[in-house]
Amino acid sequence: MQEIQNIQWFPGHMTKTRRQIEKCLPLVDAVVEIADARIPASSRNPDLAGIVVNKPRLLLLNKCDVADPYATSKWIEKVSSEGIPTLAVDCRSGKGLNAFIPAVSDLLKERTRRLAAKGMVAPRLRVMVVGIPNVGKSSFINRMAGKGKAKVEDRPGVTRGNQWFTVGKNIDLLDTPGVLWPKFDDMAVGERLAFTGAVKDEVTDTVWLSYRLLGFLSENYPQLLSDRYKLNLDSLSSVEEIFEKIARSRGMLMSGGVVNDERCAVMLLDEFRGGKIGRITLELPGGAENA
Repeated sequence: MQEIQNIQWFPGHMTKTRRQIEKCLPLVDAVVEIADARIPASSRNPDLAGIVVNKPRLLLLNKCDVADPYATSKWIEKVSSEGIPTLAVDCRSGKGLNAFIPAVSDLLKERTRRLAAKGMVAPRLRVMVVGIPNVGKSSFINRMAGKGKAKVEDRPGVTRGNQWFTVGKNIDLLDTPGVLWPKFDDMAVGERLAFTGAVKDEVTDTVWLSYRLLGFLSENYPQLLSDRYKLNLDSLSSVEEIFEKIARSRGMLMSGGVVNDERCAVMLLDEFRGGKIGRITLELPGGAENA
């Protein structure tokens, strides 16, 4: 299997985003973090706990419809045991989001009780929504606050400013731009983010990335891979052979019958990201890759 790439990407506006989050924290009662259910560890900012210290947190594992359900259940167990309530959701379809308002109410029940004792009935609950780029914050807000309330594009870094949205009777959501850390200390983290599209394809070698993805799938989800692309993996001895077999079967050829590597790589990454290969999770609790 090919060696891992060292992927680094840190647009300058993300430094500003961190300052914005820190500035807005006094305005909110809790923080909702959205992560990608396919990479629940790699898609969480490791600095966030220190930034939002003393604020109750709720974690949403988005895109659960394309993640391995067994792995998702294990992640929910792990994070919940650490004192952070966790929900599996799909923000585009709305799956699991009916549990969001009750979860926020439960998260802030002590604050509500204290205010009720002072005569404030049904106080407004203000919640900040954070997450790295492309995990689905805009889709979440559109679902919760009404379609079209937040701009959505399937590319990193499209959300720029801070906006408030009202959800239910008494919950206000503060949207923030995506924030990513300046360095991937573990190269595997950068690679997993690239697999899911959280890192722009323009800064990666997509052919190399597709080779790495095929290597992971052939080891961890061989049945899904062989079913999707009609492969006999036992007859293919390398990821290069698997790649070429897929490209030729899909007719991705240039003049002279040469494989169009770039076209095939883009197709493979798109089909993984869209869940067409199957429900796949790239990491398990404890830091291990899925097995």
